[in-house]
Amino acid sequence: MIYLRVFVVGGLLCLIAQILMDKFKMQSPYVLVTYVTMGVILTFLGIYDPIVEFGAAGATVPLLGFGYCLANGVKTAVAENGLLGAFTGGIVGAAGGIAAAMFFGYVMAIIFKPKPKP
Repeated sequence: MIYLRVFVVGGLLCLIAQILMDKFKMQSPYVLVTYVTMGVILTFLGIYDPIVEFGAAGATVPLLGFGYCLANGVKTAVAENGLLGAFTGGIVGAAGGIAAAMFFGYVMAIIFKPKPKP
């Protein structure tokens, strides 16, 4: 049953992004920034936590999940370090994902020969 919930939540998030691009002619970078920002805002409002509990990876893997990760990192760091945590918490909270993306991107660049676009 968890697979169905993950699929439904992730699919709905992708559907909303597709509607933004098709109906409102929103370009991809604007959708990306909007999704990350909405993930942060919804997390601070306490709305995104129940969505994550219901949809699990369907809610944490898309870009809204990156905003969720940043916001949770900031909340934790502010609780531990005060105001300084507002500046450092997001990076600390998302460091594992960022490091993994850089590592695997580098490995793929070594395995496959990158070519510039014509």
